Amino acid sequence: MSCSAILVIMPDLIQEPTRIAAAGQPPKLIDEYVGRVNTAGSTLSIAHMRSPSGWAETGQRPEFDEYTIVLSGTLGIESESGQMTVRAGQGVHARAGEWVRYSTPGDEGAEYISVCVGEATVWLSSARIGETLGNEAADGV
Repeated sequence: MSCSAILVIMPDLIQEPTRIAAAGQPPKLIDEYVGRVNTAGSTLSIAHMRSPSGWAETGQRPEFDEYTIVLSGTLGIESESGQMTVRAGQGVHARAGEWVRYSTPGDEGAEYISVCVGEATVWLSSARIGETLGNEAADGV
């Protein structure tokens, strides 16, 4: 007599995002759907960002790749090799170890999706930002 087991695998529903405290001024909203805080993952973070007009963060050198898709508004990107503007419908890829600073210079601010891939992907509160991101305040860049 044989016994057969059927393994049923269902997709995991992410009921809602977790609001993460953000660095930069004026404050932006970060709603993490996938990542260390909401799903206990450490190699992938997917977050919905809403940055007000005039928001800017400290420059950083993350240990992970970050892919950003702008849904509305304009996102300013500054790197060691120059500056660029990313508009609604466009995306940008910042590589691990690359110095980058994000801002929302336009009157309308920006709404975007950020996908971070690699070790140590986590959205940090301003009190902890230097731990993983390697920001200017932490390493003097």
